[in-house]
Amino acid sequence: MASSIYVTSAEAHCGKSLICLGMADYVLRKTRRVSVFRPIITSNSKTKRDKNIDLLLTQFNLDQDYQETYAFRSREAQDLISGGQSHKLLDKIIRMYKALEAKSDFIICEGTDFISESSNFEFGLNVEIAKNLGVPVLVVGRGDQDRSIEEIINPIQLATENFVKNDCELLGVVVNRANEDDTAGLFHALETELVVKDLFLSVVPDNKLLKSATVGEVVEYLNAEVLYGHDHLQNQVFRYSIAAMKLENYLEKLTDNCMVITPGDRGEVVLGTLQAHNSKSYPNTSAIVLTAGLKPSPSIMKLLDGLPHNVPILSVTSNTYETATRLSSIDSHITPDNSIKIAESLRVFETHVNMEKMEEKSNKVKVRGMTPRMFQYNLTQTAREHKKHIVLAEGEDERILRATALLLEQDVVDLTLLGNPEKMEHKIASLGLNIDLDKITLLDPRSSNLFETYVNVFYELRKHKGINMDVARDTMSDVSYFGTMMVYQGDVDGMVSGAVHTTQHTIRPALQFIKTKPGYATVSSVFFMCLDDRVLVYGDCAINPNPNAQQLAEIAGSSAQTARAFGIDPKVAMLSYSSGESGKGADVEKVREATQLVKSNGYDFKVEGPIQYDAAVDLEVGLKKIPGSEVAGQATVLIFPDLNTGNNTYKAIQRETGAIAIGPVLQGLNKPVNDLSRGCTVTDIVNTVIITAIQSQNN
Repeated sequence: MASSIYVTSAEAHCGKSLICLGMADYVLRKTRRVSVFRPIITSNSKTKRDKNIDLLLTQFNLDQDYQETYAFRSREAQDLISGGQSHKLLDKIIRMYKALEAKSDFIICEGTDFISESSNFEFGLNVEIAKNLGVPVLVVGRGDQDRSIEEIINPIQLATENFVKNDCELLGVVVNRANEDDTAGLFHALETELVVKDLFLSVVPDNKLLKSATVGEVVEYLNAEVLYGHDHLQNQVFRYSIAAMKLENYLEKLTDNCMVITPGDRGEVVLGTLQAHNSKSYPNTSAIVLTAGLKPSPSIMKLLDGLPHNVPILSVTSNTYETATRLSSIDSHITPDNSIKIAESLRVFETHVNMEKMEEKSNKVKVRGMTPRMFQYNLTQTAREHKKHIVLAEGEDERILRATALLLEQDVVDLTLLGNPEKMEHKIASLGLNIDLDKITLLDPRSSNLFETYVNVFYELRKHKGINMDVARDTMSDVSYFGTMMVYQGDVDGMVSGAVHTTQHTIRPALQFIKTKPGYATVSSVFFMCLDDRVLVYGDCAINPNPNAQQLAEIAGSSAQTARAFGIDPKVAMLSYSSGESGKGADVEKVREATQLVKSNGYDFKVEGPIQYDAAVDLEVGLKKIPGSEVAGQATVLIFPDLNTGNNTYKAIQRETGAIAIGPVLQGLNKPVNDLSRGCTVTDIVNTVIITAIQSQNN
């Protein structure tokens, strides 16, 4: 039977989406078969998706159709109840829940939003639904800054008592958005004042980033026209400010990520605010809102047309006071396209909600093995336990900067970015990235105080190859060489490059002076292929075009050790176009010889070869083709006979199945240097940096 939890609010605006997001992330480390279910959604539109459901489906790529995620829209539910047909409402909710239960290991049920005028009606409905589904309930409360502890506790007390009185299984209480100074006192009050005892309890402090709206949310909320800055609507808004005084007086009122509200004919305010944003003397501005339906004069508009549009400028028909009043009531959401907010939400949840204790209390989540979500979680946790320092050689690339923001949010590594510091700082500001420059190092190789030392070291290492000092100095100006030398000298623990440069450009310096580990003759690579229900290791898909039998055996040994280092039990399949003893020919004989070499080397992992891909990964096929094999049908490490086969296979599976391919991860070097594809995504970069950090832990 599937495990479930019903997450419901004690009142409006409790932030259930953060709790559901964190819970889904945790449960997906245990099992892939997770579903989300909201019996009643707030939206009455047939074309607009529920924001909380959309967040979970998109972020975790859940195997679930949107139509399966809810039973009724709010108006439909109210019509049934007011018409005396509550039984029809409950019948459909139970039926849809049972359908999900049949194909799920865990279901996250989310209650209503409490934004209608009839909150008592909604509360009673949540109680009735949870009771009929037989799902344990987690109550989420709201810890406002301007309310006393008693005022926060009262609605939670009422909710918990009513769930218990109506024979619902109550799991616990989480108070979200609490004043950070009151968390200890609030937790103590929950322990002592709640009538219902022996509950799981947690208090999550308020978070400035999570409660702030994006410019895009403001646009939607005000139905604003975007005049400039369409590419920067993800900017966060920490404060709303009316520019009603003279410019010279108003500039001193600007604060970080402030949204400036001013009548549309105040051209001097617009231009002055843009100048302040681009000045190092003033904080960043998130956006400018022009009110009263007024636009700047044609001459000002012409000037704006020719400026960089890194600050959105919006236009609304309402007057300045009305606009500011409306914005004071805006409620921000965590949206699927806001990776910074998602990362921060997961960090906050993990820090303040002890899911292990909640799991002990519920005792219903079943471990399913190494799912992709668990694998990625384990990577992050392992990297965070012993933080390492990684250099990113291509610091001016936008993807590198976006990945840097996410890595800083996760607090998993220390980072140095190579490039022109002024260009990097300007791009960080223009992209609106939440990067604390005090927490990273921006370094230009030529102006670095390490440059001359590195030149001399490189000269000594390569002078036997005819290198002179001029060549050494030119070579060390290259970011890949400089970054690799940082690793060689121990100034950082690992390097990631390749978003802009070729694979050869990235690994050539490592081969020249980092070199291979003792006992290794071959540098090779693996990809971690995160499929829907498991993680496989593919090697070598990036480095060696046509390895001989000896090299293939070494690649197998390296790949198995890499798999084990990242929590995957290695069962190695040496792939070929035939299985067992059936095939003949030079290619299959090479794989057969490599398999024997692996076995004779005394490795402590199981190996099978030659074996076809289907026999390696499909248990039924494997039993037919190689009966009695301990690897067939259950291989976790797949070694391809050549680069052509491996590279095409990994890309085909990645594109056709949507699998996440993490890599290439280089193996066999004395110190970790890893290559990126020039088509890499921000997620690829984040994963590769974390992998590199873990490799450096194992050196």
